[in-house]
Parts: sequence; structure tokens; C-alpha cells
Amino acid sequence: LEKMTDLVAVWEVALSDGVHKIEFEHGTTSGKRVVYVDGKEEIRKEWMFKLVGKETFTVGASKTKATINIDAVSGFAYEYTLEVNGKSLKKHMENRLKTTNTWLLNLGGTDYRVVLEKDTMDVWCNGQKLETAGEFVEDGTETHFSLGDQSCCIKAVSSGKRKEGIIHTLIVDDREIPEAVE
Repeated sequence: LEKMTDLVAVWEVALSDGVHKIEFEHGTTSGKRVVYVDGKEEIRKEWMFKLVGKETFTVGASKTKATINIDAVSGFAYEYTLEVNGKSLKKHMENRLKTTNTWLLNLGGTDYRVVLEKDTMDVWCNGQKLETAGEFVEDGTETHFSLGDQSCCIKAVSSGKRKEGIIHTLIVDDREIPEAVE
């Protein structure tokens, strides 16, 4: 593998199936553009006469659309911005905080990253969408699934406050797992 001499930007994008690393090479003399997602080459253009523009590709299991914008700032300086699903990376991350819950835990020596998509109630773990069983309980709902040989449950209860909405809690072995901030 050749050394990435023209590496100009690296981003980390958290999606339901994991945190993905996006790397971008831009040869400002040759116009070369290379996009890597999780170390795998997605786009390679060797000679581009136009040094500004955009490159669009997909990320992760859900084939989320991502675009790198290349803009000239001044002279031979360039600015690189990443958009995810048409939003700036910052807006994408803020939106994920509202629409998902993420928990990081270790069970029996295995690390798990569990993500709840609140709109669909889909549960993802380490890149895979899990089989779940939902049930209504006295104070809300419970979504049951397994991690290894552990049975797990995400409880959804109303906070009683309209602004806060529903509180989701991951419970493993009668133990509450604190939510992670990515």
C-alpha cells in the first residue's frame, strides 16, 4: 500500500452500524482525489483539472450518503467539509443525539456497541441489526434482545416532561448501563 502523502482530511462518522473512518487524499498539483472508508478505497481519480468540487459516496451497512466538498479558500489553500445525508457533520451528530441512543459495554470480555434508533425502534449491535421482541409493560415498553448468552432489555418510559419525552434505558442482568456520548 502506497503511503498517503496527499492525505488532507480524516473524519469519524458514527452511524448505527458503527463508527466509520473517512480519509481523503487531494493532490493539489495532480488534482488526484482518493476517498477511503474504513481503510477501503471507495473513489480514486488520478487527474482532475478542476481542483474544487465534490465527491459523493456511501458509508456503512445502511449505505448512508456522504459528500466531501472541496472549496478554494485563498490562493492554493483548500477547505474540506464532510456532509452526511445532506447535513454538515456537526448537524448530523446533533441529529443523531436526538434520534438514537448508544451504549458501550463489555460482557464476558467482548466489547459491544448497542444503538437504538428511536424512530424505528431498531436495535443495532457491532454493525448488525438485531432480532428484537417488543412488549408493552405497565410504565411503557420493553424491547428484548440477546448479546451473546445475555438477555438484554431496553426500557422506554415517559419522563413525564414534554420537552424530555421518552427515556430509554439499557438493562443487562438487572444492571442499568449508562448511555455513551460519541
